Amino acid sequence: MSQQKSKKSTPWFRCEKCEAYISHRDVENHDGFCPPETRLVQHAYIYKGRLCGIVDIKPTEDIKNLSSREIDSLVFLSQDAMQLCSFSIGESVIVESSCEEIPPIVQKVWPTNEKSLTSILLTKNALETHGFTSNDIGFLTKLLNSPKLIREAAEISVVVINGPKSLEINSELNNRLSKSYVSYYFTPGNYISIMYYGNLLKFQIKYISERLTEAVEDIFDNISILDDIKFYLVGNQTKWKIYKNQEDYKEKTSTKKSSTQVYGLSSQSNEITDMMNVSLGKGTHTQNFKCKSVLLYGNSGTGKTSLARHLANSSGANVVEICPSYLYNNSSVSPEEVVKENFDRAVENTPSIIILDEIDILCPTRTGRLSETEKKIVSAILTCLDNIWTNDRLKVFVIATTNKIDSIDPSLRRCGRLDREIEIPTPDPNQRKLILTYLLSTSKSNLKTSHFEEIARITHGFVGADLVSLCSQASLLCNRRISDSLEFEDFKMALRTVRPSAMREIEIEIPNVKWCDIGGQDNLKLILKQAVEWPLKYASSFVRLGVSPPRGVLMYGPPGCSKTMIAKALATESGLNFLSIKGPELFSKWVGDSEKAVREVFRKARQVAPSIVFFDEIDALGGERSSGSSTSVQDRVLAQLLTELDGVTPLGNVTILAATNRPDRIDKALLRPGRLDRIVYVPLPDNQTRREIFRIKLSKMPTKDVNIEYLVTKTENYSGAEVNAVCHEAAMMALEENIEIEYVDNKHFDKALTLIQPRTPESLIKLYEEYAKIKI
Repeated sequence: MSQQKSKKSTPWFRCEKCEAYISHRDVENHDGFCPPETRLVQHAYIYKGRLCGIVDIKPTEDIKNLSSREIDSLVFLSQDAMQLCSFSIGESVIVESSCEEIPPIVQKVWPTNEKSLTSILLTKNALETHGFTSNDIGFLTKLLNSPKLIREAAEISVVVINGPKSLEINSELNNRLSKSYVSYYFTPGNYISIMYYGNLLKFQIKYISERLTEAVEDIFDNISILDDIKFYLVGNQTKWKIYKNQEDYKEKTSTKKSSTQVYGLSSQSNEITDMMNVSLGKGTHTQNFKCKSVLLYGNSGTGKTSLARHLANSSGANVVEICPSYLYNNSSVSPEEVVKENFDRAVENTPSIIILDEIDILCPTRTGRLSETEKKIVSAILTCLDNIWTNDRLKVFVIATTNKIDSIDPSLRRCGRLDREIEIPTPDPNQRKLILTYLLSTSKSNLKTSHFEEIARITHGFVGADLVSLCSQASLLCNRRISDSLEFEDFKMALRTVRPSAMREIEIEIPNVKWCDIGGQDNLKLILKQAVEWPLKYASSFVRLGVSPPRGVLMYGPPGCSKTMIAKALATESGLNFLSIKGPELFSKWVGDSEKAVREVFRKARQVAPSIVFFDEIDALGGERSSGSSTSVQDRVLAQLLTELDGVTPLGNVTILAATNRPDRIDKALLRPGRLDRIVYVPLPDNQTRREIFRIKLSKMPTKDVNIEYLVTKTENYSGAEVNAVCHEAAMMALEENIEIEYVDNKHFDKALTLIQPRTPESLIKLYEEYAKIKI
């Protein structure tokens, strides 16, 4: 390779082929690395303004008018190297290590006569702080500092690396840190240090959010070209968030960047983003649009807070979060002052987004039960929201969240304070599939698309948090099998223990009764399938014919005819969330509590829809209203029940199933179409039904020469429960004869039939038959 000595009398040589500058001693090593564009180069060079040299320690020296921290932020180069790279004194450059695990840093260039021409010299403290080692290969590149490309840091999150256990994270430490590094450039992963009460505290930068100013809000070019690495400039308005250790950071930020709950909320996310962009000055043609806040409400676990944080962090604006626990952390400042300080901080560092988490706790309805402190917090938030609304030039947007929207102070829910209210719903099957796909995207599994669809279909009422719990339980079951791949069976087993969070406070024993356990009643089974299963399986057919599925079904008939058992079988076969209510258990001696209990039942049912609410002995709850002037508790409960069934609040995918022995005592308003649409008579079992009941019972009982047809003939006018009692009593008769007996025969059934007699009076049967003829 021919080399040509540069015009200046320096020990640098210039390659005619690639125009790189190489030191005299490395000319021969350059043959295999021309041009030197990879990290595998084994010699020092300067190529296209990029210096490759050996990192070494710069002996400590005092530089006039520079502090020790400022000296640590310098990189020392020979004057020849600075000239060939076109570096000027004090210019910011990017320093990289050949070790890719060490993040690049930004230092200021300073001339020196020490070491060789290609040495990259850092102070001992800088080497130790940033993780560089002596004799390591380093790279220097000019930092492009065009004003259009500079990203200003809005907030920097740092973790203390070597802090003592007694270290207190307070405002003094925060102020010391924020004032020490103004005009410095950082990227996540960099290390910094400060002296604090005689201790050299070392910090690692974990996260940097960027501030978009008017001049650069539409510019998305990087400040450097180093594999998508971004550097951020620390300004006077940059906020610092300090975490005591790595565990503290993981605990407090585990949900900050998580978008698990955001999946399936694209429409809500887009709507909020549009409002947010306009309020932050990013929209066009918005002279007549004014919306500076939004309230997100919905059930717990649906992703309200996660969505708010995700949108706030994605906006590039300064983020200020206020939650109830945060207000009382600082005992030296009153909670209302903390609120005002946070709002002021957001106003000073616009554009900003304020997150008011659990606004129902921050601003509950003002009553005599509230303390003076709570009332002051409500007043402070209302005042701050009014100030934001009245200042049209202020680029601040407020996102509030709650799962108890009715508990918020009414004065907050008006235009000018919380302008819009958006419901974050319980996810439907398609949204649940999206969430499951995301949750399992990094897990090893043998699940197919059909499996995801099946899990999403049967997880009725599950919110995002419930699906996280389901995946965790399935993973635990997978580990117990000593396997590294999730199977569909793991999820089926997990569903036996994981219930929707809204159902956990309702103690329910999951029934284990199937259609095959009930003999006969084919007509009733079909009606219940039409009311519950068909709307889910054939929803498009109902839409095509322009009809709505039955709202509710009332079963009436003699006692012991399997009305309650059929309800249990429906719950098991449909797989829906099942709420079983006994009429009398809703009554309370306290005024208003009974009506509240009814409202809570339907609120839970809507929350975990599609679901079934089964009212056993509904005549105790929905009996005819009294004709007197006074209103009884039962009348008020009935009025509340009628309102829930067909009131302003839609019932949604909630099916009502009721059973009674006395339909004549039920209020007629409850039985009209639109409430309990289908009224089904469940009569005493006919011959075919009794034959099925005997077949099912005797299949589980060892018998000898037992004639089922004979038993069917002998059990005329028996109810299903009485037929079951005959079989049970026959077995007891056999055991009474011989405790070691191996089978039950005809004589035992004959004895049982003499003991168990039909108990349904003819008058009751006549009442049912006449009631069936009445047109309701």
